[in-house]
Amino acid sequence: MDDLKFVETQTAVSGGEEFMQSVLSGLGKPQKTLECKFLYDERGSELFDAICDLPEYYPTRTEIGIFEEILPEIAAFLGESAEVIELGSGAGRKTRMLLDALNVPSLYVPVDISEEFVLEVAEGLQARYPNLKVKPSIADFMADFDVPEKMSKRMLFFPGSTIGNLTPSEAEEFLGELKENTQADYFLIGVDLKKSRAVLEAAYDDAQGVTAEFNLNLLHRANRELKADFDVGAFRHHAVYNQAEGRIEMHLVSLKDQIAQIREYRFTFAEGETIHTENSYKYTVDEFSELVERAGWQLENCWTDKEGKFAVMMLKA
Repeated sequence: MDDLKFVETQTAVSGGEEFMQSVLSGLGKPQKTLECKFLYDERGSELFDAICDLPEYYPTRTEIGIFEEILPEIAAFLGESAEVIELGSGAGRKTRMLLDALNVPSLYVPVDISEEFVLEVAEGLQARYPNLKVKPSIADFMADFDVPEKMSKRMLFFPGSTIGNLTPSEAEEFLGELKENTQADYFLIGVDLKKSRAVLEAAYDDAQGVTAEFNLNLLHRANRELKADFDVGAFRHHAVYNQAEGRIEMHLVSLKDQIAQIREYRFTFAEGETIHTENSYKYTVDEFSELVERAGWQLENCWTDKEGKFAVMMLKA
């Protein structure tokens, strides 16, 4: 990788001790929790990539369909030499669509907590765009992360409705901090919209069991990295739409009374007790528009698919 145009990356913030402290804290709560950001180790990132291709998982293909229609408009709007900072680099599919459409982009900064995965993505993009400066940032994009000095028009890119993992109040605070800390002029963001319970729950509990494997990988990861002794086969994946909160919830359900140990700490699980691993909030266009305005952004444009399942919004600082 020495020949690539990488500049120094940040030190990873997702080290083993942070994971350990998060797990111990989360499992010590009355409603046991594990932070969803730890779903995305190398194996978890691979599984999520597979989830995006599932027939039940509409967000990826729907958002891609919107991008295919609007990216020429986005490129004309941004002009030449635009800088792109992507929050959560994913597998790079939508990234390549965006970079292909832009007029000689000057800088691409993928920000992601999974070091090996983001460096692999960045290496592939550098090979594809040899004249583009690629500066991967190994960081939790929810925390402070370094950004290079701004030289031209800058856009944040946050596809995939990951904003839904935050509560509305957290999302508002997060968007406000990004506005202050990144010097971005614009923000292109994907937002999953409210729809029927059946469609939502199927998207997070597919027939092939890939999402279940993705969720259960959290316990495998704890066993691998923290020397925990979870009996992974004694848990099952469960996804449910909490209509009152407007969110999909993912849980790991204990199938029996059991005890798991991590170092000197022991955690008891009753049969049917759950570990809450992820929320995915859904919005109407009006709800999200009001949220971003409270965070200091203006809604410049909004595009949805014909069925109104998903929205891509352009925000202006």
